[in-house]
Amino acid sequence: MAGRARYKRRRVQNKAGFVWASVVVLILVTVVSIKSVGLMKKAHEYQEKEAILVSQIEDEQARSEEIAEFEKYTQTRKYIEDTARDKLGLVYPGEIIFKNERK
Repeated sequence: MAGRARYKRRRVQNKAGFVWASVVVLILVTVVSIKSVGLMKKAHEYQEKEAILVSQIEDEQARSEEIAEFEKYTQTRKYIEDTARDKLGLVYPGEIIFKNERK
């Protein structure tokens, strides 16, 4: 009979240990899944921020190219002539300028 009592005690202890281990595993799974959801949200936010920043970089690169092209244009004779005509009203000798009359 003493053998049966020990067997029952071990069996109860094994069941209790199994229950505790199951509870611990369940808690760990819950914590990990909650944290992974939070990490997924952050990853999505970072992807959106990255897309915005990439777009801004592309816009700035295009703007930089436009500035470089304008800088080249300002070094040309055509730019000097256009500026002299628009701002100073200068013309070549013998050149006729036609202006629209405004009513």
